[in-house]
Amino acid sequence: MRELKRIGALSVLVLVGTVLVATGRQPRPTFTPEQDARLQIREVTDGLYVIPGFDGAQSGGNVAVRVTDEGVIIVDNKFPYSFDFITEQVRSVTNQPIKYVMNTHHHGDHAGSNADFMPAAEVIAHRNARENIVRNNQTGAPPITFTNQTAVFLGDAEVQAHHFGRGHTNGDSVIYFPDLHVIHTGDLFIYGDRLDGTTLAPFWDFGNGGSATEWPSTLTGVLGLDFDTVIPGHGPILSKAEVRTFRNNMETVIARVAAEIRGGATRETIAARVDTSDLGWPLAPIRLQNVFDELTGAR
Repeated sequence: MRELKRIGALSVLVLVGTVLVATGRQPRPTFTPEQDARLQIREVTDGLYVIPGFDGAQSGGNVAVRVTDEGVIIVDNKFPYSFDFITEQVRSVTNQPIKYVMNTHHHGDHAGSNADFMPAAEVIAHRNARENIVRNNQTGAPPITFTNQTAVFLGDAEVQAHHFGRGHTNGDSVIYFPDLHVIHTGDLFIYGDRLDGTTLAPFWDFGNGGSATEWPSTLTGVLGLDFDTVIPGHGPILSKAEVRTFRNNMETVIARVAAEIRGGATRETIAARVDTSDLGWPLAPIRLQNVFDELTGAR
């Protein structure tokens, strides 16, 4: 494994011009008391917390909060209106300031508050995630990027960021807490139901470099890390076994689409011929057509 460097080591990290963008913060949506109770910060293990998120429309992604005696490292930051909520949640467990923000990818339910954190914290993401933010005219392009892996050292904590390949996007990072044997997968792994009760399913964002067919091998890389606890991009705290099952289910979807292609399926008929109900994933027809396109070289 390549030697990991402290933030600021230019051999690993690339500093690009800091972008500070004023954002008129929108108000946080109104939740029922039951929903709001589910979104409050809670402990994962000693020194690590999660601010829960169950979807990309209402509650955003899971935010990991690593507390040290020299400051706080957070992973993801939900929507553009989430800055105040996140800082209040962090203050409920520590008086230490947030010094680093690590993005798992560029989507606005995970990196939406980047710009608000930038005046006081370093924001870090994979180079492709930054490029996606810039291309999509989002605010808060991270001023620090990496290509394969990097690490932040703060207090007695080391927090690593790994890029294992394409999947949900082309800029997905898995954040690893090696001393705690915990990972935050971003949307490379999601699980369960949205806040409104509908079921989550994987989404390969082709417009931002995602790949269904490469996703399983990316997860195989993730499974090589030494962890037992998983904070998914959305959903409850889970274990390594669920990530392995998710990887295997992705392989099953690809194999089923490939089998139907060999049987004469066309792009127009593939969705009707591939059933994923046994996997618990309500995949929209366009998602199966995306897999068809990848396997047939149409994209």
